[in-house]
Amino acid sequence: MSEKLVLIDGHSILNRAFFGLPDLTNAEGLHTNAVYGFLNILFKILEEEQPEYLTVAFDVHAPTFRHKMFDAYKGTRKPMAEELRQQVPLMKEMLRAMGVTVIEKEGLEADDLLGTIAKRSEAAGYEVSVVSGDRDLLQLASDHIKIRIPKTRRTGTEIEDYNTKEVLEKYQVTPLQFIDVKALMGDTADNIPGVPGIGEKTATNLIVAYGSIENAYAHVEEIKPNRAKEMLKEHYDMAQLSKTLATIKIDADIPYDINEARIGNLYTPEAYMMCKRLEFKNLLKRFEVDTPVNTGEENFKRIEDFSGVEDFFAKAKKQQAAGVQLIYEKDVVLGLAVACTKEDVAYIPVVGFVTEQYLFEQSRQLLASGTEIRTFDLKPQLKWIEADEKSHIFDVKIAAYLLNPLKNDYAYEDIAKDYLDLMVPSKEDYLGKKDLATASEEKPEEFLKMACYQAYINLMAKEPLAKQLEEEGMKELFDKIEMPLVYTLSDMEKEGIAIDADALKEYGENLAVSIDKIEKEIYEEAGETFNINSPKQLGVILFEKLQMPNGKKTKTGYSTAADVLEKLAPDYPIVSKILEYRQLTKLKSTYADGLAAFIAEDGRIHSTFQQTITATGRLSSTDPNLQNIPIRMELGRLIRKVFLPREGYVFLDADYSQIELRLLAHMSGDKNLIDAYKHAEDIHAITASKVFHVPFEEVTPLQRRNAKAVNFGIVYGISSFGLSQDLSITRKEAEQYIKNYFETYPGIKTFLDGLVEDGKTKGYVTTMFGRRRPVPELSSSNFMQRSFGERVAMNAPIQGSAADIIKIAMIHVHDRLKEEGLKSKLILQVHDELLVETCKEEQQQVEKILKEEMLRAADLAVTLEVDMHAGNNWYEAK
Repeated sequence: MSEKLVLIDGHSILNRAFFGLPDLTNAEGLHTNAVYGFLNILFKILEEEQPEYLTVAFDVHAPTFRHKMFDAYKGTRKPMAEELRQQVPLMKEMLRAMGVTVIEKEGLEADDLLGTIAKRSEAAGYEVSVVSGDRDLLQLASDHIKIRIPKTRRTGTEIEDYNTKEVLEKYQVTPLQFIDVKALMGDTADNIPGVPGIGEKTATNLIVAYGSIENAYAHVEEIKPNRAKEMLKEHYDMAQLSKTLATIKIDADIPYDINEARIGNLYTPEAYMMCKRLEFKNLLKRFEVDTPVNTGEENFKRIEDFSGVEDFFAKAKKQQAAGVQLIYEKDVVLGLAVACTKEDVAYIPVVGFVTEQYLFEQSRQLLASGTEIRTFDLKPQLKWIEADEKSHIFDVKIAAYLLNPLKNDYAYEDIAKDYLDLMVPSKEDYLGKKDLATASEEKPEEFLKMACYQAYINLMAKEPLAKQLEEEGMKELFDKIEMPLVYTLSDMEKEGIAIDADALKEYGENLAVSIDKIEKEIYEEAGETFNINSPKQLGVILFEKLQMPNGKKTKTGYSTAADVLEKLAPDYPIVSKILEYRQLTKLKSTYADGLAAFIAEDGRIHSTFQQTITATGRLSSTDPNLQNIPIRMELGRLIRKVFLPREGYVFLDADYSQIELRLLAHMSGDKNLIDAYKHAEDIHAITASKVFHVPFEEVTPLQRRNAKAVNFGIVYGISSFGLSQDLSITRKEAEQYIKNYFETYPGIKTFLDGLVEDGKTKGYVTTMFGRRRPVPELSSSNFMQRSFGERVAMNAPIQGSAADIIKIAMIHVHDRLKEEGLKSKLILQVHDELLVETCKEEQQQVEKILKEEMLRAADLAVTLEVDMHAGNNWYEAK
């Protein structure tokens, strides 16, 4: 049986994949959908074909012999989308990493390379498959050359196959005659002129009848219809030129040795690293790579004898720095991994003589010895290892987050790849889905490597991380804000917040009564019972039975999204009730029922504060999410009544007033906005007065509300469309509001435009404190993506600066409460709001601390303002 060669048209398949898949980006902001789609097509082809040889041909961005023959050749083609253009070198890098032969030559198109290699290989006795999305290659088809045309869809890749027989069946002509058909009809994609007035049907009929353009011209007087006859007579020279342009070269002078294209191991360590870098997690399972041994791995060891453990810790305490990682799962500590040097790394399990407490004590001694501790994700480890912000600890996860805040995760293997150029298997690569305790027994060697690598990477990654933080101007942000905040958040998590379980249960029962009542009212107005939570059933009721306007039908039924229903609500009471029903059911499931599951044995909820989630630097919280406690509707706000202080304590709640608007005034330097704040005027009323051209004293409540929407909307880069939706006004009116606003505050327009330009030039924007927010969307060729990037560029510096300021305030409030020996504790942060559980005897002192530290967190051109309230529950304090 003949050996087989697969030839791939690189640009064509990359293009197909790009348009067949949604846009994907990795954590670096690189667009990756075309590369991902290409690889999936490649693997499918290889599995089906099982070839011995593989070559991928690419076009070169340079004129070919066809351009020299006909200046306008391909002149109508649109430029390649920037997101696709960026992926071409990535694709070539990936193929070379896989050991795949890549061929390209200036002056020739990929088609010519493919045609020449295909015909040469056929003559040498090989079976050839040519993979391309371009039907021009059908002219190469023969009994031994198969043209494969893939269709990339979300559901997968389908492929059409053509040998000589299939070309004849579908197009009524032979592969070679396919050239003549194209020459007569022309090709708008390649700007091949063809013969005017002759389309595909006439061209096919002529070639079926006469076999070639030349023979058709020899019998031109017989041709019908007359128009085709006259056109061919008049434009025969154009037909001949078009045929030359459409003919793929099969005798190009190219050096090609098929033996060099023999397929070896495609799943190389280099290709594995590329897949990890590009975040193709679904493709990683194809790899069975041997991890390159670094200078430390061969020395990884498990220490299980007591004298060995003592000796190792004694050695660690003499080091300038050590990589340390507590290995734990949930609340169970399994051991400690320590890297004294890159050649001396050990895992010490909790076993027999080595207790958890022994490890904690050794860790404290290690800190006390002056050794710098380098660890990953310090905060959860602080539950066991006592340390404070004066300790010499470097958290590599926090550093990696600051350097690339767009990532979804900061795993140790990613840090090794990004900062040490080291390929390290992940925890899942080593252990699969096994829990750590089971894996430590069933896969002891893999477990040892996983644990030791974490300590090793902690030790080695500090230098490159710290260097890059310094280069990007974020060292102070790391040292003065993010690292101290780790300790503040840890203490807040330990404290938690008390909740009245009985009051929570009663709140849930009251919600159930309200839900039941409104449910019956909805059924009554609908004239039947149905599943209100089913968008499909609800759509039928609203848009078919009740004949409401503007129903948008999708594949699964009518859209009943909130924005659709909010437009209908003013005119249809049933829709208002449905929106209320949704709010009530969410309150019940998320808060009344949801919070109960998180009440710990001490009667308190200990939420986890996430420091490395948002790109702007804002904190979030999970298990449960206390950042999203409702405040807009009264029934939602009532949930705060179930949060209570300890006996003898009150809640003090302090909230920055209009911090983002004040930051806008400061950062833009707009004189009018700064003056308005300096004179302590009602900022929304004064904006209304200027935007709507009415005297200040005559501003109506509606005008003030609209001005407030504009004020805050501008901070978020709101468009005229967005504002028109928010205020239920026409887009033209919204455009005028925004125009008037920028005329009132011209410095803001200049500032916001500058942020967008800065983002385009640098690829990122920064906060007042140097925090960077990459904005890769600004370079997108997609209008919607670019528009989103512009909004991000305008908002991120302001929102990020606000996040930095509240973090500074948190750290200083937390530290002063400690320094002054107070019983009161900072327990919660929600966006611009701090909550302190305050001992009643200390209330006056805590109020002073809160006010002082929040006001001095930043020095702005306008004063910061803090609203503060005390209460016997969170509702009263807010």
